[in-house]
Amino acid sequence: MCTRKAALRFILVLLSLLLVLKFNVATEIEDELEELLAVDEEVEREADGGGEKLSEAEVLSKAQRIVIELNNDNTERVVNGNEFVLVLGYAPWCPRSAELMPHFAEAATSLRELRIPIVMAKLDADRYPKPASFLGVKGFPTLLLFVNGTSQPYSGGFTADDIVIWTRKKTGTPVIRISSVVEAEKFLRKYQKFVVGQFDKFEGTDYEEFVSAAKSDNEIQFVEVNQVELAKVLYPAIKPTGRFLGIVKSEPERYTAYDGAFTMNKILEFVDYNKFPLVTTLTEMNSDKVYASPVKLQVLVFANIDDFKILLDPLQDVARTFKSKIMFIYVAIDDENLAKPFLTLFGLEESKNPVIAAFNNGMSSKYLLESKPTQSNIENFCNNLVQGSLSPYFKSQPIPDNTEASVHVIVGKTFDDEILSSKKDVLLEVFTPWCINCETISKQVEKLAKHYKGSSNLMFARIDASANEHPNLQVNDYPTLLLYRADDKANPIKLSTKSGLKELAASINKYLKVKNVKDEL
Repeated sequence: MCTRKAALRFILVLLSLLLVLKFNVATEIEDELEELLAVDEEVEREADGGGEKLSEAEVLSKAQRIVIELNNDNTERVVNGNEFVLVLGYAPWCPRSAELMPHFAEAATSLRELRIPIVMAKLDADRYPKPASFLGVKGFPTLLLFVNGTSQPYSGGFTADDIVIWTRKKTGTPVIRISSVVEAEKFLRKYQKFVVGQFDKFEGTDYEEFVSAAKSDNEIQFVEVNQVELAKVLYPAIKPTGRFLGIVKSEPERYTAYDGAFTMNKILEFVDYNKFPLVTTLTEMNSDKVYASPVKLQVLVFANIDDFKILLDPLQDVARTFKSKIMFIYVAIDDENLAKPFLTLFGLEESKNPVIAAFNNGMSSKYLLESKPTQSNIENFCNNLVQGSLSPYFKSQPIPDNTEASVHVIVGKTFDDEILSSKKDVLLEVFTPWCINCETISKQVEKLAKHYKGSSNLMFARIDASANEHPNLQVNDYPTLLLYRADDKANPIKLSTKSGLKELAASINKYLKVKNVKDEL
């Protein structure tokens, strides 16, 4: 009897434990959210004066606590148990992850204050590879929106405001409706850039196209009003018409009105061409958006911050003249990741002085302002760029002295005169300093030059393709040997770089009538 009672007691205890575990699993996420709400209320009380004023670090710390930490145990429950979840996959060692995380935490706070029904979560994908694979995190940082457990790629910007705007649009609020002057003034204090639409009624084809554009755009907050008085708070220069659309930015060129057809595609095109400042500062966070701009002509200004401050006013004046035709971009000249790759294309990677360059992304052409960066010179440079009369830039080393050289050094600036316009036959070695096999070919060219030293109609030359360019020199493999015959410079003959010295000499003799060859190989 005692044994039967003990067994029954054990079964009851076991069932109780199973019920408790089931309840804990089902309510764990709710407890996490309740804790996050408590944190949020604490932040709000202290922000409203209900407590001591928080330092910036304390505000950030509390904001980060609003974000759920995902791990091996809770990832699937969080993602599958909520309608909307925005996940940040990061790695502690990743600099871009470190840069994004404070913005993500700040966005979480803002979305909580706006009562947007979304869970904000982050996963150390380096520490937890299994949930990272489950979520689809393949690089760092990665942002993914899960809607009822199904992922959607993030396509917005990377500041806190960018994340908030994108998230509101994807969770059902593509347009903010303003109904009072107080709301309009509050909106102005919060948003630095936005698209405003004014309609007599929030209905009809034009209005529907406006909302469709707001849903399709991933970066800018759209706002709507139905009273001219409210529209004037947001856009003071608005005219009293039945409908209006314009973009507002926080810069000298603050207001731009739209005068096109009210179709989604046309509105989006207007936004794409007018959303950037007159002069955009390139950063790691906005580089993707800048490079994706539909404005194909881009003028890049490389300078240190002090030189840029001097150039800014004249640059803005010029940018205003070429608005929607040229995108003006400032790049800190000492930025290794953003500036150096561009400057290397011009052979100016060591430059400390301001450099003004231009690119036609539609044609992959590059241009360089080679005069002083005055306003008039910059304006002429841009005018020629727009008209298509600007000569593309090809980098070149300084012109060398080849008086005593057996193998002439060719640079970009001398390619025409010494190769294409020369009446001699020319064997040109094309090399780069980093080429492993180039040294062997260089030695062979030196020996060939000595062998044909007595020939008055054959010249040997070499060019460093990493530092010199010419439109008629399109070489991708190094080393390359090109034989330019005097009577057909447009069609150089490519000689094998795998041939021995005698084979190369035989090839030269085959294609050319060489005179006065004395030395034997």
